[in-house]
Amino acid sequence: MATEQTLPLEVEELEPGRPQKSMTIGAVCKGLAQEFPDISISKIRYLEDQKLLNPRRTPGGYRLYSSSDVVRLRTILRLQRDEFLPLRVIRQELASGRADDGDASVTSGASTSGAGKRKRRASVSVQDAGPMYPLEDVLEETRASADLVRELEDYGVIKGEVRAGLHYYDETEREIIRAVTELARYGVGGRNLRVFRSSADREAALLQQILAPALRSRNPERRKEALEALENLAAVASHLKHLLLIRDLRRIAN
Repeated sequence: MATEQTLPLEVEELEPGRPQKSMTIGAVCKGLAQEFPDISISKIRYLEDQKLLNPRRTPGGYRLYSSSDVVRLRTILRLQRDEFLPLRVIRQELASGRADDGDASVTSGASTSGAGKRKRRASVSVQDAGPMYPLEDVLEETRASADLVRELEDYGVIKGEVRAGLHYYDETEREIIRAVTELARYGVGGRNLRVFRSSADREAALLQQILAPALRSRNPERRKEALEALENLAAVASHLKHLLLIRDLRRIAN
């Protein structure tokens, strides 16, 4: 039985007025592997299941990716890797028109890192944790080990929920697991993450202190404004922390 990888890497597909080259999912995966070593066909399919990608299909059901599909995929992968945004926020970013400026061609192996471009500050949402994901799906998507997830729970980095004997995690916790999985490659373990947890607790306490009266307000409009202010302050604080870290790392590098 044929699979999607057995199709030619590039498929000429005629549209009204002009031809356009499309790529199979295997070709897209291979072309982006240099920039994103963890990419896999299953991950691309998962992003499609989450309604972030919508490639065309042949009458036989094979996925065909256009250059704009590849640009969109690269944007998603970079937002995950560089800004650690959850898929819910990435969906909002894409809906608002955010797109990667890099070269859409992936077959040549060339890619633009965007190192010279100024990154947009990460979006922050504190009002809705989003959907919950079972442990099995989290492990498959993040490529984390079950032992690492348990270690993160032991050190209070994530909490999750237990439903009918199964462990579930929200979107933010899933992205925390993804980020820690990257750090684990360099020997960073749960006990090392206490510094991140302590820093986050202190920052949250500071922002709470600033906005506490408004957050406790029974006036719906005032509380809504306070939540919006909290999200903005969180984004500013996150950006500031990033800048301070870069400054200190430059000192180490020099």
